Amino acid sequence: MKRILALFFVVGLLFTCLLSGCAKEEELTHVTVSEVTHSVFYAPQYAAIKLGYFEEEGLEVELINGQGADKVMTAVISGQVDIGLAGPEASIYVYNEGKEDYAQIFAQVTKRDGSFIMAREPDENFSYEKLAGKHILAGRKGGVPCMTLEYVLNQNGLSTSDLEFDTSVEFGLMAGAFAGGTGDYTTMFEPTATMMEQEGSAYIVASVGQDSGEIPYTAYFSLKSYIDENEETVQKFTNAISKAQKWLAEAEPREIAETIAEFFPDTEIDVLEQVAARYQEIDAWMTEPFMTEDSFNRLQDVMENAGELSNRAPYDKLVNNSFAEEAAK
Repeated sequence: MKRILALFFVVGLLFTCLLSGCAKEEELTHVTVSEVTHSVFYAPQYAAIKLGYFEEEGLEVELINGQGADKVMTAVISGQVDIGLAGPEASIYVYNEGKEDYAQIFAQVTKRDGSFIMAREPDENFSYEKLAGKHILAGRKGGVPCMTLEYVLNQNGLSTSDLEFDTSVEFGLMAGAFAGGTGDYTTMFEPTATMMEQEGSAYIVASVGQDSGEIPYTAYFSLKSYIDENEETVQKFTNAISKAQKWLAEAEPREIAETIAEFFPDTEIDVLEQVAARYQEIDAWMTEPFMTEDSFNRLQDVMENAGELSNRAPYDKLVNNSFAEEAAK
């Protein structure tokens, strides 16, 4: 009789554990994130997923490729997604439109441009002066990649009128357009840049981010109403990103490549390692998700330089560092 009772006890305990496990899984809060593009540039995000940092915080993250900052912001404003990952310029544009429920930035991911200038032939002695009179695919007008490139050109004594500064090709179509024969130069993110170089269809000649200096290039943002109503979720999300940023700061390129490999199934592990090393070399990733007022103002300098900003947006309205500060504890 005792054995039977003991057996029932063990079975009951196992059943309870199974139920509690299911309950724990059901307790994960589902969060949708629209990323501006799918790139190794956003390795902190993929590492946070793979290493279980989001799950540790009780979150289940669903990624959606927005294919452009304007489309990401549209998805955020319409409520199709909870969080956007794109250039902070999108939040500035929305605020300046006078929207009461504007998008507020709560965590910075990258601190410089992640794109590279690609030429049709290798050029170890590239200089920006060589772009004069040439046709370059520059990205979407008003987007940070396009504006940062213009800023770098100006810093090197060129204006967009000195060359064919082409903003007619959508960001997601630039690689195909260039491979198809459009343009003398283009800008490209990783891992596409390295893959094109290996194919022999384009060659990296310069890093826009290295030449532009630090700019708050990519950040997470949500509608202010969402943040106000979901402070705990936003805090947990920021905690996970902060953990991933710290991990990336110490990880070797090969380790980074192996960790994020499943997010890039069509890219060889050696390519991912090379890309991770390149982004570490140019110091692309934040080590903490804070956005400083100086860097926010520098972004607005770049926007003004491109003629895309008529009124400056207030840092204290658009940037909410409270979650980053809590994560740092």
